[in-house]
Amino acid sequence: MNGQSTCFKFPCSFPIKIMGFNTSEFEQAVRTIVQKHLKDGPVEYANQLSSGCKYLSITATFTATSREQLDALYRELNGHKLVVMTL
Repeated sequence: MNGQSTCFKFPCSFPIKIMGFNTSEFEQAVRTIVQKHLKDGPVEYANQLSSGCKYLSITATFTATSREQLDALYRELNGHKLVVMTL
């Protein structure tokens, strides 16, 4: 595994939180990117607005199959202009 260790045992349930401005474009972009990296696997989404309703937090929970899958997903999400932060 290229000298990198991981504390995850794959496959495993994995939640990823994505934050951005509260727009329909942001939510659609997140769902499109997540589905792209999961193929046809099921995803549970939970949304939460910030107290001022300016930001939207989307938590996507899915079955992760590899570290490479997670790295690619984080990389694409963080590279998108509508994404402010991922956790």
